[in-house]
Amino acid sequence: MTPGEILNGLFWLFLIFTFLSPYLQRQALEAARTRTLLALERRRKSRVITLIHRQEAINLLGIPVVRYIDVDDSEEVLRAIRLTDPQVPIDLILHTPGGLVLAAEQIALALLKHPAKVTVFVPHYAMSGGTLIALAADEIVMDENAVLGPIDPQIGEYPAASLLALVKTKPLEKIEDATLIKADIAAKAMKQVEAVAEKLLAEHMDPEKARTTAKLLSQGTWTHDYPITVEEARRLGLPVSTEMPREVYLLMELYPQAQMRRPSVQYIPMPYGKGGTP
Repeated sequence: MTPGEILNGLFWLFLIFTFLSPYLQRQALEAARTRTLLALERRRKSRVITLIHRQEAINLLGIPVVRYIDVDDSEEVLRAIRLTDPQVPIDLILHTPGGLVLAAEQIALALLKHPAKVTVFVPHYAMSGGTLIALAADEIVMDENAVLGPIDPQIGEYPAASLLALVKTKPLEKIEDATLIKADIAAKAMKQVEAVAEKLLAEHMDPEKARTTAKLLSQGTWTHDYPITVEEARRLGLPVSTEMPREVYLLMELYPQAQMRRPSVQYIPMPYGKGGTP
């Protein structure tokens, strides 16, 4: 074999490896996720479902995609619930900025109907629609520094509560028809979300407390990205625990962010004891 043929063969091997490498890495990652899910299911004797939204590199160009709760998610979660025996507990791992109200409500109401215990794990954050889903749980397990968020509806780029405030404070003749229509939709959306939240909360607290908490969460009390900490969630009456299983953290490590830029956070990934550096 001539040197030219050897180089040509090496070139084609390199090209094949370059094309197959992302696929093989993806398969290895999926296998690791499955092993971790099974370990958690065996430990807790439950069905574990993940709803994790991060930016993940896709295809050969590594284009990041911003994820949020959508109808595809609700279809898959509902299917997982249908495949679960009524007597088997469900553990849902939530990491999401929120998403479509319809999809979040479908998931929350399906979890509410499940006869066995439903636990939602929040290792970092579950905002907006993620919080609405968490309200359906018998227990919400949060990392000590994790947060939930308000569930007030957003109409396009504007908070529903702010549109209603505008209509109340500005003369009607100076408000555009499109804004008035949005305000009407905003009023209906807030009423609908509050009703769903109250229904979810009434399963775990007395009716009056459920009504008060649902109103507080859905009526624009805070900005939409306001962080509801463990302590505040408990003050709201939510069934919050901080006993997070180790497997949940391990699973989150298997959902890396897309490496499209130089990382802004860096550390040695080892646990440090009282003595400091190992």
